[in-house]
Amino acid sequence: MKVFLSQISRYPAPARVALFVGVLLLLWAPFAIAGRLLIADQNLASILTLIVLYLVFIGLVRIWGQKVHREPRIFWQYGLELSPRIGLELVSGLGVGFFSLWVLFGVETLLGFVEWQSPSALFPRILLEGLLVALAIAFAEELLFRGWLFDELQRDYTPLGCLWFNAIAFAAIHFNLLAFPSLVCLGIALVWAKRASYEPSGKDYRGFKRLRGRLGLSIGLHAGLVWGNYLIEVGKLVEYTDRVPAWITGINRNPLVGLTGFLFLLGLAIAVRYYAQRQLANSKW
Repeated sequence: MKVFLSQISRYPAPARVALFVGVLLLLWAPFAIAGRLLIADQNLASILTLIVLYLVFIGLVRIWGQKVHREPRIFWQYGLELSPRIGLELVSGLGVGFFSLWVLFGVETLLGFVEWQSPSALFPRILLEGLLVALAIAFAEELLFRGWLFDELQRDYTPLGCLWFNAIAFAAIHFNLLAFPSLVCLGIALVWAKRASYEPSGKDYRGFKRLRGRLGLSIGLHAGLVWGNYLIEVGKLVEYTDRVPAWITGINRNPLVGLTGFLFLLGLAIAVRYYAQRQLANSKW
């Protein structure tokens, strides 16, 4: 068994990813079935089974790192660490993501696309609730995509290949064809956010130098965007004026499914790429 597990690390990346996902789903399936059969409230069942799915993912990742890749600190390799640096990057990313989304809606306001509404008395609760939801979503998705998946890809592919494969997988998993281009841009921005903190982390089994980047900036940036959108959507802070077609501002009021949202995320990806390249140029390794 140990020999088989150690050989998995030499499989091509698609085979490793497929094997990991297959095992993950097999382990999670009994909980998903039990939740659907035993819990009457299907919304509650979905939330609980998703939480269980992620807990199973965390446990499987730890075993995967130790037994397959022989890395006792696999979460550190993915970009998670307890340090002031990652905390500062998370807070910085949160601020950039949050305020950049408000810039988007500010531009739409100046163009007459939206009108602002007065916040309700429940807004303070929505503010805190949105922050917690955003951080949870961002942590989960960044550990999955810019952590585990990105690590598997960079073991086999060039930096450019890793960037595009990761961004496309991130967009595809959301199952929204209309939002696909915007999500690809967001995925690219989040990969570059991780690369901004690149540093050497030893060599792989082939003797090639490996790099790791912290997840603080990507988690913060992702969370800031989700938080800002949560406040606007759940807090009902804006009304669309319908002065332009929905495909410009966002079909079904979804900024990701609109030209302005796509251009915004494209600009964000370019800006984060520029920042990451400046950071890499100034690095000492």
